[in-house]
Amino acid sequence: MTIYKLNTPISEQDVRRLKVNDVVYLSGVIVTARDQAHKRALKEKVLPLPLVGLGVYHCGPVMHKKGKKWIAVSAGPTTSTRMDVYGDEFLKEFRPSVIIGKGGMGKRTADAMAKFGTVYCVFTGGAAVLAAKAIRRVRDVVWLDLGMPEAMWVLEVEEFGPLVVAIDSHGGNLFADITTKADANKQSIYQKFGL
Repeated sequence: MTIYKLNTPISEQDVRRLKVNDVVYLSGVIVTARDQAHKRALKEKVLPLPLVGLGVYHCGPVMHKKGKKWIAVSAGPTTSTRMDVYGDEFLKEFRPSVIIGKGGMGKRTADAMAKFGTVYCVFTGGAAVLAAKAIRRVRDVVWLDLGMPEAMWVLEVEEFGPLVVAIDSHGGNLFADITTKADANKQSIYQKFGL
C-alpha cells in the first residue's frame, strides 16, 4: 500500500501507477454524478466542463444555499453498482481519471477502466460529514432540475479522502478478489459444519 496525494487533472501515467489497496487523497476539481446525471450526460454529450483527468463522485450531496453560495453539508458516497449500466460508455465518452463511490462496480466497467486508464476508489460510507469538510468550494451546479441529489455538482476539494483504490487500471479488483476468497473458503466451512 502506497499513499498518494494527487491533484486534478490527473495524467493517465499517474493513474496507471495506482494499484489496488493504495490510498489516495485528491485535490482539485471533482464532479458528482448519480444515475440521472449519467443518463443525461450520455444523451446530451455536453457537460459543464471536460472530465478528462478529473474525479467523478457517485454522491447525492446535501447542500445549503447561503446568499449566492452553496455550502456542502453532507457528501457521502452512494452505491456505485447503480451506475454500472452507464459505466463503460461513460468512461469511453468522458475519460475521467478517478471514479469514487462505494460498493464496487461490475466487470464491464472494470474492463473499461483498464482500457481507458481510470481507477475506482472507495470512500467510507457513513462518513458524509468528513467528505463535506474536504469540499472547499462549490464551483457550479448544473441540472438542478433533476433535484439536489441527482444534479451535477462541480466541486473544488482539498485532500479529499482517504480513498482506497478498489479497482485499478491493470485488472486488479479488490471486490472480485474478496468474492473469490470467500467462495473458496465457503466450501471448507460448509464441510466443517457438515452442511
